[in-house]
Amino acid sequence: MQEARFFQSTRGKIVSALRRRHAASAVDLAGEFGLSTNAVRQQLLALERDGYVAERAVRRGRTKPTLEYSLTAGAEELFPQQYDRMLNAVLREVRETLGAEALSSVIQGIGKRAAAKVRERVGASDTQGRAHEVATYLREQGVEAEVIQVGGAVELREHNCPYAKTVSEHPEVCSIIHTVLRETVSAESTQVESLATGGDACRFEIKAS
Repeated sequence: MQEARFFQSTRGKIVSALRRRHAASAVDLAGEFGLSTNAVRQQLLALERDGYVAERAVRRGRTKPTLEYSLTAGAEELFPQQYDRMLNAVLREVRETLGAEALSSVIQGIGKRAAAKVRERVGASDTQGRAHEVATYLREQGVEAEVIQVGGAVELREHNCPYAKTVSEHPEVCSIIHTVLRETVSAESTQVESLATGGDACRFEIKAS
């Protein structure tokens, strides 16, 4: 809950934006959030003081150097920690003790419960609206998610994965978000890119249903 509140604050939104954009100036961020440049700079200074943000001068074209801000390695502690080692150990034990079928059943159950929880927040009648509501929920949990219109479909993108250190050993964990999208947004959703396999984001193409 504490993490969710942080990412709803201006400072948390700036941290999320920097993770998504990798680097940005105070002017860039002010434009994104509709704030004054000075207000954004105050938040950046506080983040820099706490060791979460670093600045560097970057020349953009022929103009004078611009100060750009990016997250430090220490900023990772601001994002939800999923206790990856423990989760990996538990899933490994289930597989080795009860078998792959039992592990699959456990993951499916987690996905179903997650979908039921998200469904309580989804009320839009159209696919795009539901996708935006799911993205909002994910952002509140520290996942930098956005929805993009692509032709006649929508695409949900996750720029970070809370299970990144688990998926490498247990790729079936990815099925959790698949279940959430199928049961809350559209039955026709397909993952076309994955952070786990070296992609820049987890991208899901969602057809209207």
